[in-house]
Amino acid sequence: MAVIGITPSNRLTDYVESVRRAGGDPRVLTLDAPPTLDGLDGVLFTGGGDVDPAHYGDTRHPKTNEPDPTRDAYELALAKLALASNTPLLAVCRGLQVVNVAGGGTLTQDIPAQVNQALGHQVDSPPFAIAHEVWVSPGSALAHVMQEELVDGEVLQVNSRHHQAVDKAAEGFTVSATAPDGVIEAIERPDSRFCIAVQWHPENFWRTGEFRSLFEEFVKAAESQ
Repeated sequence: MAVIGITPSNRLTDYVESVRRAGGDPRVLTLDAPPTLDGLDGVLFTGGGDVDPAHYGDTRHPKTNEPDPTRDAYELALAKLALASNTPLLAVCRGLQVVNVAGGGTLTQDIPAQVNQALGHQVDSPPFAIAHEVWVSPGSALAHVMQEELVDGEVLQVNSRHHQAVDKAAEGFTVSATAPDGVIEAIERPDSRFCIAVQWHPENFWRTGEFRSLFEEFVKAAESQ
């Protein structure tokens, strides 16, 4: 059974259950220990607060929330280890942003202030409320793992709780989904065994299974390490 390390988050239950139901062995990581991949077959990067813009060479926007230096340092280091070792990873919301910054990409710090005619990307309650659709790139790894759920071969209905997003994708990554307003909703690294990062929260659907295949393919890739 693949051991999946899960980065700390305020809403861990949904991540843990998503991994467990996909056949993985979830292990919640701790910020108190040095970042390491020892004993892990895959890493799930979870949602949370804003990444310090200093990590991608930007000054702080007035709408950017106070960063957590300890979490930033831990997760960025862990993401760099995972990318360098080709360890399967799945990243959610903040996790997408962490992985992108770890790879050398940048972020849009506040969608309402910096994106013209932006959709509502912050629908907080209930956590599984559908906020908008995303358009998935045909031929992408995301399209492959979500093929049974795609409408017309490219559309997914997703929830949304973020005010930041990818600006410039990291080198080696491709954009695999966007919202109708142009906001990047998923990136992936085609040369990796499994490396998909999404801006919405698929873990909130563990009871109903709309995104179970995403977690199942992640766990399967981790098992084959």
